[in-house]
Amino acid sequence: MPSLVSDPGESLVPFSPQVGDPVVYPLHHGLKPPFARLSISWSRGNSLRVAFFKTPAAASASSDDETGGKVLEVKLAEGGGEIDEAQRRRIAYESVPVFAHLQMRRNSADSLSRMSYGSSSYRAEWWQHVMEYSKHISSILGAPKTSSSSVVEDPKTVVKLEEEPTCLKAAWDLMEIFYVDKQARAWLPERLVDWLADYDGLLSGPDSTIHSKLLSLQKELVNLQVIEDELKYWEAMSSALAVGWLDIVVKLLRLHGSYKLDQLGNRETENGLVEAVAVLVSTMPRMRPGLAAQKPGRCYGTKPDFFKAWEKWRGQMAKLDCSAFWVQCGHRPTREGLRNLLQVMLGNTSSLASATCHWLELCISHFLYVRHFTTSLEAIHSLAQKCMQLKPPSDSQWLTGLMFGILEENTEVVLAECSRVFGPWMVTHAIELLTADNVQADFLLHEERYNLGGISIEELHRIVYAQVLSSHALTWPIAPVYLASCPKQGFGLLEILLYRQPVQHDKTLLKNLEICRLYELDNISSCLKKITGMHHWKHGKKGSGVFWLQQAQDDVRLNRIAQQLFEFVGKSVSDDSFKQWEGLIELLGSEASTAGGLEFLHKYKDFKKSLQKVQDGKASDAARQAIEYLIQLMKSPSTPERFWLPLLHDSLNLLNWRERPLMNVSETNLLLSKLQELSLARLRPGFCDSHLPPQALSSVRLALATNLGRAILE
Repeated sequence: MPSLVSDPGESLVPFSPQVGDPVVYPLHHGLKPPFARLSISWSRGNSLRVAFFKTPAAASASSDDETGGKVLEVKLAEGGGEIDEAQRRRIAYESVPVFAHLQMRRNSADSLSRMSYGSSSYRAEWWQHVMEYSKHISSILGAPKTSSSSVVEDPKTVVKLEEEPTCLKAAWDLMEIFYVDKQARAWLPERLVDWLADYDGLLSGPDSTIHSKLLSLQKELVNLQVIEDELKYWEAMSSALAVGWLDIVVKLLRLHGSYKLDQLGNRETENGLVEAVAVLVSTMPRMRPGLAAQKPGRCYGTKPDFFKAWEKWRGQMAKLDCSAFWVQCGHRPTREGLRNLLQVMLGNTSSLASATCHWLELCISHFLYVRHFTTSLEAIHSLAQKCMQLKPPSDSQWLTGLMFGILEENTEVVLAECSRVFGPWMVTHAIELLTADNVQADFLLHEERYNLGGISIEELHRIVYAQVLSSHALTWPIAPVYLASCPKQGFGLLEILLYRQPVQHDKTLLKNLEICRLYELDNISSCLKKITGMHHWKHGKKGSGVFWLQQAQDDVRLNRIAQQLFEFVGKSVSDDSFKQWEGLIELLGSEASTAGGLEFLHKYKDFKKSLQKVQDGKASDAARQAIEYLIQLMKSPSTPERFWLPLLHDSLNLLNWRERPLMNVSETNLLLSKLQELSLARLRPGFCDSHLPPQALSSVRLALATNLGRAILE
């Protein structure tokens, strides 16, 4: 995995050698000192795991509710604090099939592009795939929250209070607008209006936003008797109108006191002005394909139609602004508030600046009322810089760096901001958006770099994210998906990951084997089975060890196990040690091709069973069966020489069978020849003699000679 080195210039991940100011992280462990030991280690991602251990004496003397220690996790990464660990794991797991499906489509598209298909059709199809991928990821991050949607049931509710969206989803949707959604490029300003409506609440920090203004007004609406006398009421309306939240403006206007039944007769002129402004707001032309149901505004799909409607609408506003009814309006706050709304809709820059709080809100207000046809990134960037001069952002705002990286078409800045604020998950998945329709970004992120060990920036970020997943017990199983998409170093790191998983847990092992099957890693699968088999064998789980060695088809180790079993057999039929290993011999299998010594063990097991039946007083058929097994054992080349005499000694009752001889002449001569070979072998140095009585050899020879005579007479 990539790691830091002492020289920043040679590091895989560049870093600054300068040491900044130390950062203090408070630890709320809730334990009373003293502590015996303090352990600090890396946890998942950019987090530290800090463990406090108390002395045994202090732990026993402490109260019942205080344990002998505690483990805490300290997050060192910036941003992302709004998402807890469980939520991050959910996002990580649910994004895996979406990412894997896109990679499968990429592989298919690449194979087709190498054939006779044109690059234009390839780019068009790939853009559609990435758009579908982006929509799926956005849905995983959460449903959008529409800040400007009205609640009909409660007339005093201006903003619907739902689950707050996350900065992660806001950043993803922002990149989708600029990098992927081709259909929105003709009405890019309106897409930004919708984005701000969903995520304006996230911009709240040290500075207020229009969203926070509306929430503050909504809390006070219940206690306000004459709402039109309040300055906050008119300021909130002008702010909402500046960013295109027309439904909120119309709803707030309808809360005006002149709409009350007891006030209509006395405030007819005032109510007429309020209603005229409400109608103008409801009929505002919008350069977009459509609006949601019950949303005010009129949509136009072409520039000529929009421009014609816009000029007509502005003429109506100018006519109202010059009307004599303003003199007849006796309520000053209403008169000034309504005229300020008209100035906002007429595009008065000072009114727009005073109505907005954030530089992005000011920028979007210019899109709506001053620069309707702004679609190029250069023009948006120039306008954003001017708005930032009027409303400088605070240092804690995450949006500024990302937005300007997008507007400047600087892929490195966008990746750096995503990594700094949101971490490796965002970078790994957002690269697909950056390269969807940008040839320069595609070349930059897929170019193999010497200083990165021959891998690309895309592969580097995938490896880093896979390392983060691998460092946690709950997320390591999904790391292979990302490693498998790295053509240079992915499979090598995947092999390391699989070898580092504990083999004593069956579920983990089965997961490893399933991963090997999916990615056709047969050699790694075989090695894992061998490692598991030897682990179980050394820790006393003999049956499990033999099973996994058989699954790995490890003939060498199975033969060694068979040689070890030879030490526990062949002593006598009454020896309990054989019963201990009988089940293991059965598990080893009966095929001679599996291991050379296994054939002898299985035949010996069958011989022992038949011999036991004979000793238990069973019929002579069992005795004949035992003799057949004995002849097979003595004929088999897999039977070790040192077992010949124990086999014959255990068969003395069969050789001296009273009813009739159980072996014919040729079979008896075979056993006598084996006995003669054994007598000569005992004279050789290094012969391993069996633990039998000294007269065992003479007893067997006498029994064979007697059986030979009886067989000849038969």
